[in-house]
Amino acid sequence: MNNIGIKVSLIITIVAIIFSSCDQNKIYDTYVDLDNSIWNVDTLPTYNFEIEDETVLYNISYNIRYADVYPYYNLYMKYFLEDSSKNIIDSELQEIILFDKKTGTPLGDGLGDIFDREVLIFEGFKFPSKGKYTFKVKQFMRVDNLPGIMSFGLRIDKPEK
Repeated sequence: MNNIGIKVSLIITIVAIIFSSCDQNKIYDTYVDLDNSIWNVDTLPTYNFEIEDETVLYNISYNIRYADVYPYYNLYMKYFLEDSSKNIIDSELQEIILFDKKTGTPLGDGLGDIFDREVLIFEGFKFPSKGKYTFKVKQFMRVDNLPGIMSFGLRIDKPEK
């Protein structure tokens, strides 16, 4: 095989690996980085996405990147799900546990002092209709500036068949 054939084979292999590793069930997956790893009470990470099939039941997860300097074991927050007309169609106060209550060990995957925790918040969620939606999250920890939260993400998947 000549050099051009080897290069073409290598490119095809790399492209095949990339496409085979893509998550076919993923609808949306985005992080919002928080300035200076501080979640200000007035900062609402916002996610805009579109639902093309309202008959599917979706799984919705938070992806939280945090440092071990986070001063609490839990995180209270409130989400707001809006339709395309900016009507709030769902909202709830939630508690996410970031550290083991007894040992103080961070939960999730980590390297050094930074950890990532994916938390399934809705399994089998049904959107009322096709269209564009906005999902906003507000921290509810009774402090204006919450240190140690580096970024906050939202992931929406179709369940595995």
